[in-house]
Amino acid sequence: MKSLTDPSQALSTGLAKIRTEFHVPDGFPPEVVAAAQAAAKRVPDQHADRTAVPFVTLDPASSTDLDQAFSIEASGGDLLLHYAIADVTWFAGDGDAVGLEAWNRGETLYLPDGKAGLYPPLLAEAAASLLPDGPRPSVIFTIRVAGDGAVKLDGAERAVIQSRAKLAYDSVKASDVPAGFAELARRMAANEHRRGASRVDPPEQEVQRLADGTFRLSFRPLLQSEQDNAALSLAANMAIANAMLAHKTGLFRVMSGPDASKVQRLRNAALALGLSWPASTSLRDYQRTLDPADPKQAALMLEIRRAGNGASYQPYQEGVVPWHEAMAATYAHATAPLRRLADRYVVRCALAIVNGQPVPQAVTDAFARLPKVMGRADARASQINHAAIDLAEAVMLKGHEGDTFKAVVTDFVDHGVRVQLADMPIVANVKATGLRQGDNLNLKLISANPDQRSIVFEPV
Repeated sequence: MKSLTDPSQALSTGLAKIRTEFHVPDGFPPEVVAAAQAAAKRVPDQHADRTAVPFVTLDPASSTDLDQAFSIEASGGDLLLHYAIADVTWFAGDGDAVGLEAWNRGETLYLPDGKAGLYPPLLAEAAASLLPDGPRPSVIFTIRVAGDGAVKLDGAERAVIQSRAKLAYDSVKASDVPAGFAELARRMAANEHRRGASRVDPPEQEVQRLADGTFRLSFRPLLQSEQDNAALSLAANMAIANAMLAHKTGLFRVMSGPDASKVQRLRNAALALGLSWPASTSLRDYQRTLDPADPKQAALMLEIRRAGNGASYQPYQEGVVPWHEAMAATYAHATAPLRRLADRYVVRCALAIVNGQPVPQAVTDAFARLPKVMGRADARASQINHAAIDLAEAVMLKGHEGDTFKAVVTDFVDHGVRVQLADMPIVANVKATGLRQGDNLNLKLISANPDQRSIVFEPV
């Protein structure tokens, strides 16, 4: 991790420019705020009382928009995951100002100096958030997780819950979470292995704002608590997806894998990086052996992620099995309705079919429109993230023009190679020939321009 030295406030200026360039909303229109204020005062009257169930949440320490709370109990050899999801529909209707504004946004946008929420903060970070400061309306999904990690949606109900604790990834202890938490995560991981799932979780390059107002650029691997917590969402999303598919309805998250030519390119990359990849081992099996703590293996993990075709949303189609290659399963997004528009409608769909009710026509109509809306929102979020990282890299290197840096080649790009600096969490494209993946080289910094979010290196 590297702290950013930014005496001229170039990062703050650049982030403001990014917000303007990508039309990041600044607050909410008055009519949306007024509607949210009225919605926040609604008293749940269609919900069972489940405040006696010991739910907890587990998120980044600074998060206040809490979509999920969970409780776990044993049922013979199975585990029952009671997964409470924020009941956003209670606060946002299909045609009211809050609901319509969410359609304009698609998802919450995150920048190092703040976020632009999908819903107004008085809902997303207060009345609708599953914080432990009071009862909250939710939709509780009960997922049965068998000993082999197979999942089934056993029930769904609207209920008021009371979270017992707001737990944080970086400080949670085994004694804080419900009994069965680690075992459920273990079962899901074992099931992923049996399915041949190929999720790749390399360290993420990110810009983080610290408590003192300064920033840090880093490669951050997932904590074990994050991975275990993700298993809960995976169980719920798979169980809900299977239930929707069985009822011939729904909205699914789909992704195809790399084709044969891309797999061969990845094999060449592994060879160049000095990694052993047996000819008899598939990409799916091989990537599960990679260690993100090793720089060369992490570089290959990043390239595997880039080689895959991007995920998208797909409504149910007769005769088509929606498939997510990385999950090796039928999969849906249902567990983050405070941050993703699509989840709100998947939750409504699942709630209806589990209780033997027809799926509302407004939900079915939304499934046809959401792929385009969510695709546009996902693309903008990705562009903003890349722009913030490019800016931070330029700010970090400003004033070091002429200095020499050690780097390793991680990939090929048009007219050159992609490199990762050895001593800074920075990646860059360099015009160079005659190099192979895994080669070490020295680079001279020619320019670092925060205003243009650009850095230029030349091989020494």
